[in-house]
Amino acid sequence: MTDMKVKVGIVGLGRLGYQHAENLAFRIPNCELTAVCSVVEEEVLEANERLKVPYGYTSYSEMLSNKELDAIFIASPSGYHSIQIQQALEAGFHVFSEKPLGLYLDEAKEVAEAVKNHPDQIFMLGFMRRYDESYARAKILIEEGEIGDPILIRAYGLDPTLQMDNFLKFAQANYSGGLFLDMAIHDLDLARWYLGVEAKEVWAIGGSYTRPEFDDLGDAETGTAMVRFENNAMGIFVAGRNSVHGYHIETEIIGTEGSLRIGTTPEQDQVTIFNENGIINTCHDGFISRFKHAYLREVEEFINCILEERQPEVKVEDGVESTRLAYACKESFETGKLVKVDGIKS
Repeated sequence: MTDMKVKVGIVGLGRLGYQHAENLAFRIPNCELTAVCSVVEEEVLEANERLKVPYGYTSYSEMLSNKELDAIFIASPSGYHSIQIQQALEAGFHVFSEKPLGLYLDEAKEVAEAVKNHPDQIFMLGFMRRYDESYARAKILIEEGEIGDPILIRAYGLDPTLQMDNFLKFAQANYSGGLFLDMAIHDLDLARWYLGVEAKEVWAIGGSYTRPEFDDLGDAETGTAMVRFENNAMGIFVAGRNSVHGYHIETEIIGTEGSLRIGTTPEQDQVTIFNENGIINTCHDGFISRFKHAYLREVEEFINCILEERQPEVKVEDGVESTRLAYACKESFETGKLVKVDGIKS
């Protein structure tokens, strides 16, 4: 491995953005966090001081003019992803972006075209669950035929109730794209990855059960989608914002000769408490806690791809097709009808 340092500028310093910034600054070999950018000046000043970053910007375009940088890391709100990816590619940078590619399918397609037009630059999308040890092992086991042919995937993605107020602020600012695009897209991507085929049709239902504000947003607090894939395999996807016990991510893949389960009990660690309340295992309190190692591994892969001049396994097309499926779920939820996925155009 070369001793070259990949110099990275990051935009977006929220919860996840700051976690990525810390990883880039302190935990990724052959990487140097050289610049940070946020519209919140206090976040920039704090990152400059704590992370010892030489450059700080409140203007994204100004950061893109910094010729010392090799790559741009996008962790801004979802509504900015599409244009920021395209601008970074046009400026000649390698690009990593958090999901989704954009809030609309047309935006995702525009990004795919931009990536196609810059074949010598590395582009990677943040589907971090593929880099989680358990999910990655499940992929290997499926490919080795451990459970025969996978025919059904059941996935739960439930956010902690304590985060509901924060999410509502996020959604009201039009940063979300809705339950299926914001949350379920990770599970939809995993299903495509495990099955190796695209979705064919979807039926989705849901509602607002404790917070009527979701009705006002035209969104669901909890929703479920049933998906038929091209090989007639089935998917059942549950996404929700009201998990009282904590962050609950669970996946089951049922095959013709067995099944796999990942994360059946969302334990934060191996500590079990025995007291007057019974037997207690503490749950994860959010996505950063559950997937902190996966976030680290995916960024290591991005930096290694730059150094080794190879494209990552996660392609821009994965972002486009997962967005297409998420929008089919959204349309079905909104109309109450069965939706053909290949008919979703925007």
